[in-house]
Amino acid sequence: MEYVIETRSLTKRFPNKTAVNKADMHVEKGAIYGLIGKNGAGKTTAMKMLLGIIAPTEGEITLFGSKDLAAERRRIGSLIEAPGIYKNCTAYENMKRFSYLAGGTDEEINELLNFVGLGTVGSKKAGAFSLGMKQRLGIAIALLGDPELLILDEPINGLDPAGIKEIRDLILKLNKEKGVTFMISSHLLDELGKIATAYGIINDGKLVEEISAEELTSRCHDGLKIVVDDLEKAAALLTEKGFSDLKVKRTSLLLRDGIERAAEINTLLVSNGLSVSELSVHSNGFEEYFIKRLGH
Repeated sequence: MEYVIETRSLTKRFPNKTAVNKADMHVEKGAIYGLIGKNGAGKTTAMKMLLGIIAPTEGEITLFGSKDLAAERRRIGSLIEAPGIYKNCTAYENMKRFSYLAGGTDEEINELLNFVGLGTVGSKKAGAFSLGMKQRLGIAIALLGDPELLILDEPINGLDPAGIKEIRDLILKLNKEKGVTFMISSHLLDELGKIATAYGIINDGKLVEEISAEELTSRCHDGLKIVVDDLEKAAALLTEKGFSDLKVKRTSLLLRDGIERAAEINTLLVSNGLSVSELSVHSNGFEEYFIKRLGH
């Protein structure tokens, strides 16, 4: 397994708070890794340490399999907090200024602006851009120098639904067409759930869990909620008929993978003298899963 980011016991202590506490992170090449946590959980601090903006108190960082962090960071583009753009400059002028640091020809600048959908804004000053346009310009700047990894801190925070979709589509496009690996922090779980291939859940500075999107989906699988007058009899009947993935709760049964056979289940229970008062889809959604992991 090839990791572009790997940390061991990564820690940052400030005088009054431990912002990141012994985090072991693993971001695979080609992944869209969602770093999820509440505001103040340590997401931005962790990203700043990876980028060399602040120094860790202790722990190790490996980038692209190497400990030569200064060299490997040249392969990373980033957008931390708000994009630092020049408001009185056009999109092209902004890109030109940043290209002196990151590298990039006029041809590459125009290609990137077209890629992020800003190729036709012409002489419009960046200060007059919508929030979504500013975020797209920030991502275009981060793409100068053809990075293999992009670290984005809350890239969809404050955007309207159209702006969120623009950024989401751009991230997917970069991941699929250019093979860019992403680490994206967010507290907007539903939106991140549409693009992430893996998650790191951070709470009060601790990385609570890392989980793939596939594993998360299997854990949050929908089930059939059944409310009957005799739970034990219903459970015995269903088990006898081969419905094995069954949980008996306080006032209901939860039958995983039973949704497609709801009519059959209803007939079975009623024909055996049970009074069925509810058959409904029960979803243990992403948000519920993360809230449990975050200790609420």
